Amino acid sequence: MHSLSAKNLTLGYGENIIIDDLDIKIPKGEITVFIGGNGCGKSTLLRSMARLLKPKNGSILLYGDEIAKMKTKEIAQKLAILPQSPVSPEGLTVYELVKQGRHPYRSLMKKWSKEDEEAVTRALQSTNMLHLKDRAVDSLSGGQRQRAWISLTLAQETDVILLDEPTTYLDMTHQIEILDLLFDLNEQKGHTIVMVLHDLNLASRYAHHIVAVKDKKVYAQGKPEDIITCQLVHDVFQMKCNISCDPIFGTPVCVPHGKGRSIASL
Repeated sequence: MHSLSAKNLTLGYGENIIIDDLDIKIPKGEITVFIGGNGCGKSTLLRSMARLLKPKNGSILLYGDEIAKMKTKEIAQKLAILPQSPVSPEGLTVYELVKQGRHPYRSLMKKWSKEDEEAVTRALQSTNMLHLKDRAVDSLSGGQRQRAWISLTLAQETDVILLDEPTTYLDMTHQIEILDLLFDLNEQKGHTIVMVLHDLNLASRYAHHIVAVKDKKVYAQGKPEDIITCQLVHDVFQMKCNISCDPIFGTPVCVPHGKGRSIASL
């Protein structure tokens, strides 16, 4: 069974259709990355899978159940989403932020439990943030802040984690740090991870499965080594390129054409 799937999915805002009659299946226990040009609907598609956007048509299934008919708490116990550039209240500590991940398991009658505390501790340990739990979130570096938010999603203890551009505004070191963390969570704990990335080379390195979106539909999906071609880059991004092989990982590397200094001409 697939973790997430969509059938005949149409999404939009008002009369503006962003995704039209799209079918997609997200492999269970793998890392899936959505790629595509700006405004193609990647983030819209991700938000709909978390029931943050109601489809105009079609259905989304979470482990075979139609997500529109599920209770909010039931969804939150199976799926967590980290939106793009989240903002926490001023002065909120890392520990206080991560505690919010236990909300789907709380009720008016249920007090904070040992199980809740252990879940928060495990989340902080997984992201190497336990030693920073008493720091204010807004005092952290970009990479630390993103790890704090990922800790919150982990405290939900869901099998599926959705992330909208988790490396946005991070420098190269912190981008790799965050993607390595997500890779480890998938490898060691089997989380199904779905995320939007802009960097095609990083998407190819970390993803088991890539979904390329163009013209409101899925242009191609599959293993990076099977679908990342010069033709795909030209059609999806309107850019000419060469595709070579990553010398470390063997995954596809896109070398864009364009202007630049040529060593050969010196």
